[in-house]
Amino acid sequence: MNEEPVIERRTVLKGAALLTSLLVLPAFAATPDAHDAGTPADATTLAEVPYSTGAGLTVERRGAIALFGINRPHIQNRVDPATFIALARAYYDYDHDPSLRAAILFGHGDDFSRGIDVNAFKALAGTGKPLISGNNVIDPLAKTRHLTKPLIVVVHGDTWNMGHELHLVADIRIAAANTRFGQDENTHGRFPGGGSTVRFVRDAGWGNAMRYILTGDHWSADDAYRMGVIQEVAPTQQAALERGIAIATKIAACGPLGIRTSLASAHLAIDTNEAASLAQLDAQYGALYRTQDFQEGRNAEAEGRAPVYQGK
Repeated sequence: MNEEPVIERRTVLKGAALLTSLLVLPAFAATPDAHDAGTPADATTLAEVPYSTGAGLTVERRGAIALFGINRPHIQNRVDPATFIALARAYYDYDHDPSLRAAILFGHGDDFSRGIDVNAFKALAGTGKPLISGNNVIDPLAKTRHLTKPLIVVVHGDTWNMGHELHLVADIRIAAANTRFGQDENTHGRFPGGGSTVRFVRDAGWGNAMRYILTGDHWSADDAYRMGVIQEVAPTQQAALERGIAIATKIAACGPLGIRTSLASAHLAIDTNEAASLAQLDAQYGALYRTQDFQEGRNAEAEGRAPVYQGK
């Protein structure tokens, strides 16, 4: 599979716009004074976004707010390793730029994300190596550390598997009414290896999470709201993004040290028991990739038939 271009990190996100080699969203002036961070700019519209640039991740700056867009609509925004690494670098840059106060992750096209690009990830997972490593990155699945600044995730359309897990990392979650959530890895001989077995259980409750993880059934935005996994349902994709921007603007107007301390204090209350479980996920996921059942799941999907699993 040919890897498509993704953004390249040049420096921390300062200046007239978030600096990338493929800036595909309109650039907006950086906030000259931190006290002006809450001043709203012109509305973002999804119609302004060109889809033909080939960038796997788009980056936009709006004053003190950063917007990151998964941009692989030709494959339902399935995330390949290059796009995952680009997002990890973008998260790091956001977290280390004092002029940025809030960030939003969303998806271009008809879907937020159907999860990982399995074929692109298969070779990497088989090595047992982590998805990302080194400096100047923050794991978008927050297996080892969280962002110290707020993250809002806005979802729509198909939001499955890793797409759902990227959404679960957020501090605030907004969904369009047409969102279809899914965590169906078990039907394909895999398991939710990006944190859903920890965070979905925590946020929705054991029975609600197991109802969908163990069956592979999908659920709606209204179901997610009922379970407390999302905070708001907006009528359309555009309305959901606008609502996310409105919330981010309010956050950006608050004292940044208080915001950081609020997040740090809240994480202290929930992270201690999660750390051990999250630390095991990469090894567990890599082990499943090397099983016969995993290959059977891939073969059955390609051949359009029901899989026959042997537990091997």
